[in-house]
Amino acid sequence: MSTLTFPDQAAPGGRRPARLRHELRAVHALVYRDLLRLAGQRTHTALMLLHPVLYLLILGGGLAALVPHGSLGVGYQTYLFPGVLMMTVQMPAITVGARLISDRERGYLRELLMAPVGRSTLLLGCCLGGTLVATAQGAVLLGLAGIVGLPYDPSLLLLLLGGMILVSFTITALALALAVTLRRGETFHMLLGLVMMPLLFVSGAFFPLQTLPGWAHTLAGANPLAYGVDLLRRCISLRVPDQAAVAGIEWAGRQPPLPLEGVLLLAGGALALLWAAHRFSRPE
Repeated sequence: MSTLTFPDQAAPGGRRPARLRHELRAVHALVYRDLLRLAGQRTHTALMLLHPVLYLLILGGGLAALVPHGSLGVGYQTYLFPGVLMMTVQMPAITVGARLISDRERGYLRELLMAPVGRSTLLLGCCLGGTLVATAQGAVLLGLAGIVGLPYDPSLLLLLLGGMILVSFTITALALALAVTLRRGETFHMLLGLVMMPLLFVSGAFFPLQTLPGWAHTLAGANPLAYGVDLLRRCISLRVPDQAAVAGIEWAGRQPPLPLEGVLLLAGGALALLWAAHRFSRPE
């Protein structure tokens, strides 16, 4: 008499598709949770967007008359726009790490770890959710492109959107790597306060790297924010040649290829996520 068997129970190979579906459902649930939080916290989201907008309109507008056009290659507001996009995606991406520590302290993370999925899957869902939320907030700021003198060219907007996805992924992965290494939220926020703003200033977001001291050039070469700002700025010059700003990151006096900067950002985010997954796999 033959015995009926189900594909998931017949052999280890048959269980793999079902296992993969469970993992993908977990990733989807975590991403959906972040999107629901974004939709439900409209006031919080609006306040987060207000900060970079004020930088663009007030700081950019105030310094536009003081900073010579020729020293930047473009108007100061146009030069500042990629840095403002970086600021916009930076905060929600970093928030993912802070939320992970908060979930651990409140005990929610322990309940989440009881789900029948891998810990790396949970971390991947958090990273993708944070990347999507940060990119969505940055996409809102693309509506200000016309204010800084940029055309609403679909190709340009898609390039900037792709750049923001890379930048958001890298910053989110770095924040998660830091969050799984540290145990206290106070330490996490203190470290970010000491590190993030200096890194932003040494990224070329506000002033050309060539005007900074020599040691700042060395620091910019290892600064992921500098590659992110430079990537966004070069996306603009690629589609709008007459809005090409002065050079940013340079290796031995030459700019690295634009695709290479994208690969470096992606590789940096992937390595940070792998490190975070390694640390996160340890028992709590």
